[in-house]
Amino acid sequence: MRAEAEGDGDLGMLLVGNVGVNRVRADCLDFKNVRTIEDMVYQSPGGFEAVQKSYFYQRARPQDMALARRVINGERFVPADRALWFFKPTGSCPAQWYGQWNTGRYKSHCFYAPTEGVCPGI
Repeated sequence: MRAEAEGDGDLGMLLVGNVGVNRVRADCLDFKNVRTIEDMVYQSPGGFEAVQKSYFYQRARPQDMALARRVINGERFVPADRALWFFKPTGSCPAQWYGQWNTGRYKSHCFYAPTEGVCPGI
């Protein structure tokens, strides 16, 4: 979460954490074979881009672990409460990204979710 969204503060990192937990819970679309946090982070293609950077491999700080526990324990935050994707555009958020609808933006990241009928498990 830190490596993907530290620049967006605690809430930005929590939102990225929601996307990760949603991917593990989803059992739909690109995430049918994702069952653990590790599966989700290292999924290829489609995992977290941060795993390709050395910053990702730094030891987690206590505050990072506390944020991760919050999303693992079920805290959900709009606009990522049902989101399966996020990205950092250079401009405004497109209405759709890879066919999924924008659910909102928080600071530098746009979030995207499938319709409930497509992925009822999230």
